[in-house]
This record gives sequence, structure tokens and C-alpha cells, in this order.
Amino acid sequence: MPTNPSMSAAIVGAAESNKIGYIEEGTTNNILFIEAIKNVCDQVGIRPSDIEGIAAPNAANFLAEYLGIHPKWIDTTSVGGCSFQMQVHHAMAAINAGIIDIAVVAHGESGYSARKNSGKGRGGRGPGDPWAPASMFEAPYGTSGAPSNYAHALTRHMHRWGSTKEDFAQIAVTTRDWATLNPRAVMHSKETHPAGGPITIDDVLNSRMIAWPLNLLDCCLVTDHGGAVIVASAERARSFRTPPVWIAGAGENQSHTSMLEMGDFTATSAYASGHAAYTMAGMGPSEMELAMIYDSFTITAGITAEMLGLTPRGEGTSLWADGKAGPGGSGIPVNTNGGGLSFSHSGMYGMMLLIEAYRQLSGTAEDGIHGIEGKQTSAKTAIVNGTGGSLSVTGTLVLVADD
Repeated sequence: MPTNPSMSAAIVGAAESNKIGYIEEGTTNNILFIEAIKNVCDQVGIRPSDIEGIAAPNAANFLAEYLGIHPKWIDTTSVGGCSFQMQVHHAMAAINAGIIDIAVVAHGESGYSARKNSGKGRGGRGPGDPWAPASMFEAPYGTSGAPSNYAHALTRHMHRWGSTKEDFAQIAVTTRDWATLNPRAVMHSKETHPAGGPITIDDVLNSRMIAWPLNLLDCCLVTDHGGAVIVASAERARSFRTPPVWIAGAGENQSHTSMLEMGDFTATSAYASGHAAYTMAGMGPSEMELAMIYDSFTITAGITAEMLGLTPRGEGTSLWADGKAGPGGSGIPVNTNGGGLSFSHSGMYGMMLLIEAYRQLSGTAEDGIHGIEGKQTSAKTAIVNGTGGSLSVTGTLVLVADD
């Protein structure tokens, strides 16, 4: 009979590649992958040969060969930025089924360097299918890339719910406040980037228009990033150098691929994936003390907050209002690493959500490398939600600190 896999596995380590952000000398996906896997193995105190299962979007089999391992479980799920939340879900299921005890979920994406090396080293990306619905039916009406798609969602949200650009600008401001406490964040300070340091709502509203109503500071960065987490069985979770963070709940869902099929531009499948994760965990939104929410754009974060039950419908931006979600705020902290808007965003941001959630719940978010004073929260529970495609696919986890 099926059993509830809640708490049958834990994330026991989380690490990044040696360099992240804007790597001026250039890098490749594979370098970022391998550095992150080596670093997390060193952190946890295992060898690559101890890995029994491996997950990475479109790359798990290559990585297994490079590492010289013969995994019993392989997951190449690639559905955009939430792939990693899904792969943690799948790893937990494999562990609960007795297939493996230790898995690595990895990410390596040279979003910034790909521009410098004409796309080489980023993996195969063939020409688009001219017969795909997006090519035939969306492009003729002016949609061209993510900003124009997400601009439709923000326009609809403002029309339907009466939200404003100022409301969404506060998301960018609060997220930047967290970035100023993270030395690895691209926008940490003027020293890390000329445009770094604190920003205001006026700064967001006056930044360059990208696709109305989205301004530049409503949009994520495009960087290089590698990351990896180790997922282990409950029996093994406390045998490593690092503290476990338990996987209490998980869910995944898809509402559409083409935005032509999106039934409501102000609602995503995070409602369903979040409900599944809460149900598995036996917990609800009111019990979440930290939220790591995909923020490819300010509208992504705002809508997702509503879908996860952290605010009422139409009031997603209230989570960030008056700096409540920021350092020292009166509400639930959100995106404490600085988010895709100000920390780093290589194209698929979900791994960065996992790493920061692990650091917060394991009490390692404020150690001079990953954060300075004020970045570590007291959270013991977290909701982690990734989004893929154009508000299309979602993966949600409920994570709980060790007792």
C-alpha cells in the first residue's frame, strides 16, 4: 500500500560552484555542475562514489559518467526553474521506496557566460519549432520572450485586482534589502556591481522600461550559477557532518505550456502543487516561517504568494508591503538570499531557492560567506516554490528544521 513519504528523507547539504554571478572570464554548464557537486560532497563528508542517485536537468547521465559512478536512480527532469524542487520530490520518493539512500540534485547554467562565448558550453539548444503553438499563435501578437509574457500577467493583475506598479516595486526593494546582507549577491553593494546597494520604489519605477508594465528592476538577473544539494534517507540523515533539513511535503503541477492555454493570468499551478505539499506535510500556510518564492519577475513572486495561501487572492504584494518581508520586518521573511532579482538568476532559479532554504533552516546563513549579521532568521519551517515556463509548471516543498 502507498505510504506518506513525509520526513522519510532530508536535505543534508547545499553548496554552490566556486564562482557565481557575472563570471567575466567565462565558464560552462559542466564546470559549474562539477564544482557544485564536489563542494557539496566535501561539505557533507562523502565521496562522489557514495552517490547512489543523481538528478540534473538534461545532464544527469553525463554527470554520472564524469564522476565515474553507476547510479541506481537517474532523473533528467527539465521543465524550467522548478525542475529542482521536483527532483527533490522524486529523490524523496525513491528513498521512501527503498531504491536509494543518497542522491545529489545538481544545477549548472552559464546564463551570463553564454553571451560571451556565443552559447558554447551551455548545452544543445536547437532552433525553435516553427509549428509550435507559441510560434504560430503567440508571436504574431507581439509576445517575444519571457518579459512580454509576464507583462501580460502583471497587466491583468492590476486590472482585475487593483494592484499597482508601486505595490510590485516594493517586492524588488525588499528583495534588494536582503541582497545587501549577502556578500555573494550580484547586487550586494556598489563594490559587487555599479548598480548594487539599496534601492527605492522610485528607482524601480524609473528604471528602463522592458515590456510595459515591467521595468528593468522588476526583472531577474541573467547570471552564471552552479549548485547542488544532497538528499539522504532518514536512517542516514544524521550521520553526516552537516545538520539535516527534513522534507515534510512535496507537490508538483502544471497548468499550461503556451500562455494561450493559461486559464487565468493571475493564477498558477502553485495552488495545486502547494496544496499537495501542505497535505503531505500535515501543515498549512499559517505554519510557514520562511518563504522562498521564485522571482523571475516581481509579478511571479506576487502571484505565487497568493497561490501558496500566504495572502488572500489579489493581495500577493501585501506580503512585502512596508518592508514586512525584509530584514527585521514584522512579517514572514521572503527570499533571504536576495532572490533572482538581486542575488543571482542563471535562467533556472530553483536550485538557489533550495540552497538558501537549507542554509536558513540549518542555521548556516550568516557565516561571513553566505551572509552577514541580520541575514540569519529564526525560521524552523519553510515553503519553497519553483516556477517553470511562462507561469506554467510548479514544484513546491515544505521543509522543516531538525529538532
